[in-house]
Amino acid sequence: MFEVAVIDDPAAAEVSLDPVRARLLAELAVPASATMLAGRVGLPRQKINYHLRALERHGLIELIEERRKGNVTERVMRATAASYVISPAVLGAVQPDPDRAPDRLSARWLLAIATRLVREVGMLITGAARAQRRVATFALDGEVRFASAERRAAFADELATAVTGLVAKYHDESAAGGRAHRVIVAVHPAIRAPQGE
Repeated sequence: MFEVAVIDDPAAAEVSLDPVRARLLAELAVPASATMLAGRVGLPRQKINYHLRALERHGLIELIEERRKGNVTERVMRATAASYVISPAVLGAVQPDPDRAPDRLSARWLLAIATRLVREVGMLITGAARAQRRVATFALDGEVRFASAERRAAFADELATAVTGLVAKYHDESAAGGRAHRVIVAVHPAIRAPQGE
């Protein structure tokens, strides 16, 4: 089971977004049969089997074991990943494109950049899984509290200067066998979880 799997097929995305199927995917983090799931989610076993077949057809769950119980074969299934991300590529021509309106201060452009990040890293994860390899990545995640809009602007300018300097220092266009890497740095207001969560 993967920690995260990327759904890049529109039909698989549609199947995963059904509320009952999404619940079954969550339940199948631990292997279970249709009979076991029926008791957990409160639906008849036949309906569970219908949804399981759809999930299996799209590679979102997999068969772990078959058990004979009298005249019945019980199929034990498991989700192929602990969690899923739907690639923006499933939206085709309407997925956000950062080249349409590059504006480094725009929240919509930031979202388009993040969309490209999800799409590209998703493609890398999918390819690496097929090749049974790992993807070389690095990420930072942190939080900073600014005293004012002026301090935020000064931080953004200093950050841009520092990152631009690092890119200039390490970028080698003529490196034989070198591989290009994308660098994304973003700053946005933090969202606070409601009290009690």
